[in-house]
Amino acid sequence: MTGPRWAASRRRGNAVANGFLVIALAGFLIPVAWTAAASFGVVPRGTRPPAFIWPPSLDHFGEVGVAEPNFWQELATSTGVSLAATLLTVAIAVLGAYGIARSRFRGKRYVVQGLLVLASLPVMAYAIPLSDVIRKFGLADTYPGLVLGVSAVTAPLAVYVLHGHLSQLSTEWEEAAWIDGAGLAQVLASVVVPMIAPAVAATAIIVFVLDWNMLLVPLVLAGVEIRTLPVAMVDFFTFERELDWPTAAAALIISLLPLTILVAFGHRLLDQFTLAPRESRLR
Repeated sequence: MTGPRWAASRRRGNAVANGFLVIALAGFLIPVAWTAAASFGVVPRGTRPPAFIWPPSLDHFGEVGVAEPNFWQELATSTGVSLAATLLTVAIAVLGAYGIARSRFRGKRYVVQGLLVLASLPVMAYAIPLSDVIRKFGLADTYPGLVLGVSAVTAPLAVYVLHGHLSQLSTEWEEAAWIDGAGLAQVLASVVVPMIAPAVAATAIIVFVLDWNMLLVPLVLAGVEIRTLPVAMVDFFTFERELDWPTAAAALIISLLPLTILVAFGHRLLDQFTLAPRESRLR
């Protein structure tokens, strides 16, 4: 098919694809938009036909600290724990993925498949053994224990993703560095990490989002002296407390700010991320 017919067919295909994209975006954004509107007090009155309370107000953002007195401390805890766990996870993932990708033992394929299985397990499978180990080391309800526990859950996924990238990279630059007398640390810092920097950055962003949203592990390993934001948000929806949806929505919107800032700064790195290495990086 060539000429005008081909161009018309292509336009129809693009129109259908754009239509599906708009529907998908609407499905993702409508709940967020509804929550954002509720945080400003724009909620249905319960009348028929439905009418919304107007005008918008910032009062509910001020009520968050009243409804949850330790909200800002819990926000800081979530930020610090997520950042520390992300750095630890990425560091482990780079070393682990590199070791697996450059090893030559026959069972390597099963190790990689095992990482995918571990990454697919429900968090509950980690919670009980992690709780037992953390308590035996005296790290229960502490920041180090929580960081280690959260990192243990997301590390298999990070290693699996980075291994997929490293296994496709040429070893020419690494071999040249070895010949020049570079050590392992120099090869990793000067050759390997710069070549996979977009993949490392994208993995770090994904891991941070997973760590930030994790509920069960912080609930089991901490929750008394130390509380993360997802654990605190559960209190807004308990039977003991009458739900004030606008205040809960304001807390939810505030909790999205660190993730929004991170993605806003990292979107260019995410655009560069691909499991297939770029030819320009191999030459």
